[in-house]
Amino acid sequence: MFNQQTVKSLITEVFEEEALMLGGLVALHRVDDDLVWSLAQGLDAIREKVLRRVEENPSGWSLGNTARESDLGPHPAIEDLLDRIRQA
Repeated sequence: MFNQQTVKSLITEVFEEEALMLGGLVALHRVDDDLVWSLAQGLDAIREKVLRRVEENPSGWSLGNTARESDLGPHPAIEDLLDRIRQA
């Protein structure tokens, strides 16, 4: 079992990699500046939420059910990514 600091460090490393990946995509493709800011803010909000959950329950934590009802469905590439993440 990992201690709280190890979990927080791993989460930070994952989000750093995601930010670098996002930066690489933005550098390769023409992306609207407002979209980039929105994506970055969204990732940061998720990071803060996950770190807050770790702080609130240092002995173990769960993401719980984060599914939300919506008429919109994810892009097939995003759906595939989510399937891969959930299978791990």
